[in-house]
Amino acid sequence: MTKMTRIALAALAVMGATTAMAQSSVTLYGRINTTVEHQKLGDQSTTGLVNNSSRFGFRGTEDLGGGLKAGFVLESGFNSATGAAASTFFGRQSEVNLSGNFGMVRLGNFFPESYFASADYVSMHNHDTGPSSDALYYDPVWFGKLGTANKIAYRTPTMAGFWAEGAMSMHEKAAGTNNKNGYDLAANYNTGPLHLGAGYSSADSNWQASLRGLYTIGQFTLGAYYQRNKDANQLAPGGLGSRNNFRLSGMYALGASEFHVNVGHANSWSNASDSAATQWTLGYNYNLSKRTKVYTYYTRINNQSNANYTASGAFSSLASGPGKDFSSFAVGVRHAF
Repeated sequence: MTKMTRIALAALAVMGATTAMAQSSVTLYGRINTTVEHQKLGDQSTTGLVNNSSRFGFRGTEDLGGGLKAGFVLESGFNSATGAAASTFFGRQSEVNLSGNFGMVRLGNFFPESYFASADYVSMHNHDTGPSSDALYYDPVWFGKLGTANKIAYRTPTMAGFWAEGAMSMHEKAAGTNNKNGYDLAANYNTGPLHLGAGYSSADSNWQASLRGLYTIGQFTLGAYYQRNKDANQLAPGGLGSRNNFRLSGMYALGASEFHVNVGHANSWSNASDSAATQWTLGYNYNLSKRTKVYTYYTRINNQSNANYTASGAFSSLASGPGKDFSSFAVGVRHAF
């Protein structure tokens, strides 16, 4: 093969790749979020590294013409403290979707939008990850036997700042597990400094409903959500009954610095006395760039004698149990790409 022939073939390959990229695109994204923490649960304590929901993923779209687009998302979690991959490789998200003027249809495995419309939206200091994440929020579909898989969803177009999504979790389960479908609804409205949201989810007679608001005033951002739950049979035999749960959060931004405070409280379940709990967090973030920050926080969960709320990312060496309070002091780095 002559040198000129090799150059011509290389040019044709580049032209072909350029044409393909003009029709579709694929993006690699993710974040690595790791903290050094001193945790205490009851009278036990330990210090070590904690992974705060580190992940990476691929998302892509293809323009099909006429306003129609095909898309996909594949997202995998990993332990940034050890390098271990998730047991289900794309367990965080694996979806294919079609979108256009009609909205979007989603198929696959993805988190409930009712959660993003409420608890996640007001968790500003560490994006609701790690031991300082919201330990009191309850979702019967996500936390129960249905999980996040085998879902079909429809999302409306955005109209004057409003959009909504409805999803159904199908009952493709092993014999002997919950064979009823789960349902998830979310609505969001954003206009200027005001952001409102609502969510509802249900599975096998268990349900939750929530309302959320967030407002920015200059350098201050204030957020809150309220949630009403019913546990009929999921968390305990015969069910725990109903309860109310709320969270307040605030952020003050000053240059590259962010000062955070939030507090949440879950009332006792109606069928379980002394099962209330309170969680609060103080945090400070320093943004080194738009993608990298260093931060510190102190978080605490106070459980009543019959409450057993635990933190995501608590060390396994700390044995949980009713009435044990949890706390953690952390220093970390978060990098997004």
